[in-house]
Amino acid sequence: MEVITTHLNADFDALASTVAAKKLYPRAEIVFAGSQEKVLRDYLGQEFSNIYSFKRLKNINLATVSRLIVVDTRQPNRIGKLQECLDNPGIELHIYDHHPATAGDMTGDLEVIEMVGATSTIFVRLFQERQISLTSEEATLLALGIYEDTGSFLHANTTGADLRAASWLLEHGANLDIVSQFVAQDLSTRQVGLLGNLLKNATTYTIQSIEIVVTKLTLPEYVDSFAVILHRLMVMENLDVLFGLICMGERIYLIARSRIPEVNAGIIARDFGGGGHASAAAATIRDMTLFEAEEKLIHLLHRYVRPRAIAGEIMSAPVITVTPEVTINQANELLTRYNITVLPVVAPEREEGGAEQPPGILGMISRRVVEKAIFHKLGDLPVSDYMTTEIATLPPTATLADIQELIIGHRQRLIPVVEHDRITGVITRTDLLNLLVNDPSHLPRHLLPEDELPSTTRTRNLTTLIANQLDRSVIVLLRQVGEVAEQLHFNAFVVGGFVRDLLLHIRNMDLDIVIEGNGIQFAKELAGVLRATVRTHRKFGTATIILPDGLRVDVATARLEYYEYPAAIPTVELSSIKLDLYRRDFTVNAMAIHLNPEKFGTLVDFFNSQNDLKRERISVLHNLSFVEDPTRIFRAIRFEQRLDFRITKHTEKLLKNAVQMKLFDRFSPPRFFHELRLILSEDNPMPALKRMAEYDLFQFLWPDLKPNLKIDRRFVHVLTQANRAVSWFKLLYLDESFEQWMVYLLGIMGRSGVRELISFCKRFELPDKIEKKLVRQKVEADRIAQDMLHRPYMKPSEIYWLLRDLDNEGLLYLMAIARKKQIQKAVSQYVTRLDSERPLLKGSDLQKLGYTPGPIFRTILNHVIEAQLNNEIRSRKEAIQLVQAHYPLAAAGKGQS
Repeated sequence: MEVITTHLNADFDALASTVAAKKLYPRAEIVFAGSQEKVLRDYLGQEFSNIYSFKRLKNINLATVSRLIVVDTRQPNRIGKLQECLDNPGIELHIYDHHPATAGDMTGDLEVIEMVGATSTIFVRLFQERQISLTSEEATLLALGIYEDTGSFLHANTTGADLRAASWLLEHGANLDIVSQFVAQDLSTRQVGLLGNLLKNATTYTIQSIEIVVTKLTLPEYVDSFAVILHRLMVMENLDVLFGLICMGERIYLIARSRIPEVNAGIIARDFGGGGHASAAAATIRDMTLFEAEEKLIHLLHRYVRPRAIAGEIMSAPVITVTPEVTINQANELLTRYNITVLPVVAPEREEGGAEQPPGILGMISRRVVEKAIFHKLGDLPVSDYMTTEIATLPPTATLADIQELIIGHRQRLIPVVEHDRITGVITRTDLLNLLVNDPSHLPRHLLPEDELPSTTRTRNLTTLIANQLDRSVIVLLRQVGEVAEQLHFNAFVVGGFVRDLLLHIRNMDLDIVIEGNGIQFAKELAGVLRATVRTHRKFGTATIILPDGLRVDVATARLEYYEYPAAIPTVELSSIKLDLYRRDFTVNAMAIHLNPEKFGTLVDFFNSQNDLKRERISVLHNLSFVEDPTRIFRAIRFEQRLDFRITKHTEKLLKNAVQMKLFDRFSPPRFFHELRLILSEDNPMPALKRMAEYDLFQFLWPDLKPNLKIDRRFVHVLTQANRAVSWFKLLYLDESFEQWMVYLLGIMGRSGVRELISFCKRFELPDKIEKKLVRQKVEADRIAQDMLHRPYMKPSEIYWLLRDLDNEGLLYLMAIARKKQIQKAVSQYVTRLDSERPLLKGSDLQKLGYTPGPIFRTILNHVIEAQLNNEIRSRKEAIQLVQAHYPLAAAGKGQS
């Protein structure tokens, strides 16, 4: 059996091509794969009835099909259930189509593929070559197919062959009155209403300098002939490109039209599972909401619309460059002499095999970095030490979108233009701005999906996220912060880790508020509203508000910090929120949320921080970050391990440079210890400690531990045991606190003496109270560990008296350094049972029994608790019997005299 078919939602070109194919395959049956457009059904009912019989798909036994003739498509998914025939043994496939090739196309035994305006044109050529005559009805139908698919010869896909085919059809009786009736239809009253709704819902996007109109509409039921309405809208508004997304019932229909070569409607429709050609295409979209379909459409437009190359036209040349050995002072002279802000760093030219090798680009160094380095007396160092190495280049063929992505999206202030490995020019922010100002059509209109928009232009509101993630009391507090700031004519923001963790869906109640205004004045006003206490620090323009429930809110005046010398305490000046965020340690911590009522929940992200958050990267904001504050090295490691992110290569290079400079000798010891304490307070500090060892930081933290400067098996064992002990203790949910960091610090110092521990405490200026506690716990735990090694079996009472003077930190440290399981079991027994044991008798009970108060009371009560611990007595009665048996009243009385 032979079957002729075409694509779903058949149009005039599809119908005409099936009828034309019937003239070439007279024994074949015409079978529609699915429904037809309404205008086509009207035509069949009025003009073409009873000329050909069309078989219903349900009446065809697909397994008996031996030859399948497919017209006006070659995509298997567009012929519906008939694609099952492709699996028939020995099936012969013939294809006639005018659409461009796409992935997944069927491959026929016979293929007639021509890039013309309509498949009908192909059949006209075949009829001319084979001298096949047509009736006037057949000529009219083929003319309808050509006129419809070429937009009456106005679509960009129209070819001379289409015009010649139409001319031949006219000569063979094609009726233009009928063509006009079905191709150029007047709109009904309902269609005019739908046209008005489409016009109202239309949105214009400028993508790659091309205006593209997208309109959408939702209807409760299917409506025919939407292509006609879209075409009328396109003509009426004189549009070059139009995409319609029409939701009817449970399906969404995409209708695409384009008059310009830069936008290929067919490619985009095929990504939705549809088809068509460059100027007209369509698709039926399933399993998507209208919003999702629109998001995908916009994404595809950005992917496929490719305008002319402009990088080679707008770049500046020749390029002023330096080689890596040039000093920072020399680079500063070049920057000043040529009045430029960035210098590309290139490899020196060299000759190999008699041929000159082009200099490759190694990095860039900016005026800001150069000036800061000179301020810190680093002018004699080579530029290679502080150049930015993570840079992107573009070829001369790059488009405006490529340039905007790097300059706006990635904050790269200068783009090297490279051709054949040689830098031929540069594009600066000024070059881009000049282009945008001189040609307003290039100005971006927020076209990208939100996760692809440059952060500097994004206006993202996090109100929904705030409502879903935070407790109501916290939301009310943030609202109150914004309202008080508004009353004082200030701007209020919550910043830093709170914002980062909110975006990561991590609970964080560390509220850091930044005020554009007077932070201390604001803090006092807010404290009055909340009936809270406030502590101010005028030197830094900061304050801490302590709420009645104990929650702390830190308030700071928006400030800019600068450092008088490397590793110095920052000097503070007033600034805006942007400068305040720029002083932060890493991009992921440099975001803020506006709290004033009108802008409540609006994310502030000047530095593309969300991209680093999405890519799970730890990156500094400027190249001298670690030089100005070496404690950021420890913060970088802590955030990397806590968030399971990765320090970027460029940030790692800067970190290693700072370590080599040995800035730790000029530091504020308590600030370094604070960072170390935070690392040791993490759930598992071992990964961070390993990273610290990789960066050779142990030499600065505990230089006295020279035999133990690296992580070896014993180090890993003790810290792993400490982690298990800490986790175990937390799971007990005891109503007792402990300082986790002390356990890990004692573990690190486990193989060292008291002298090294005291040296560490002095080095970091730990308070005397903490130093004494650390020393006492280490001395006692080390002694007990040795003692218990030689006591394979101990009574519960012996464990009790041995461990009772250790704090929780000392107990957990003992578990960490224990060389035998019996020691850990003893500590576990003490913590879970023995420590909470209370004597069955008290001193008052002894008095009632007739005993006279005195030193004997302690002896008796200790004997009672020992018997309890060893399970020798279990009740108050047994305790009294024990006392009376071992301490007769007469003997006890003599003991008192």
